Amino acid sequence: MIRPPRLVAYERVSTTRQGRSGLGLNAQRAAIEAFARGREAVVIGRFTEVESGGKNVRPELAKALDLARLTGSALVIARLDRLSRNAAFLLTLRDSGVGFLACDMPEANDLTVGIMALVAQAEREAISLRTREALAAARARGVRLGNPNGAAALRRAGKGTAALRAAVAANADAFAQDLAPLIADHRGGY
Repeated sequence: MIRPPRLVAYERVSTTRQGRSGLGLNAQRAAIEAFARGREAVVIGRFTEVESGGKNVRPELAKALDLARLTGSALVIARLDRLSRNAAFLLTLRDSGVGFLACDMPEANDLTVGIMALVAQAEREAISLRTREALAAARARGVRLGNPNGAAALRRAGKGTAALRAAVAANADAFAQDLAPLIADHRGGY
């Protein structure tokens, strides 16, 4: 019996607000699902993270890479910049032995990944600079930045992290269901 190619999905948004809205995650998930269907592949695990692309410590990415390495699957991401905007990080990952595919660049090779890694890092640095400049301009105009009431205002409005927790729990349940056949195969002499 020939098994379809297996993929491990990794989705990332940068802010808690993006994670709560689900819009960025939904678009990434749709791109990955379409990619998998087009390749007649099976997504055996899905990992979702709310973390800046500039940070290299990402527990969900580590779990995704471990599953991909363990099962011989490829890591699939909707767009290369969802993986990271740090060139050194992307180049290290490229050389880690875990294959990864970006839905927006399905035919990427080592050269194009290297170039795109440098472009993604330059974009991250440009975004950071624009943000710092905009905040400095707002401060210069006398704008008070931040929420004066902190998280208390969100709790009073009933807008905590419930949606994000629900999304993470749903992903965990889906992952457990997807992993069950692998465990059964392994127990059966896989």
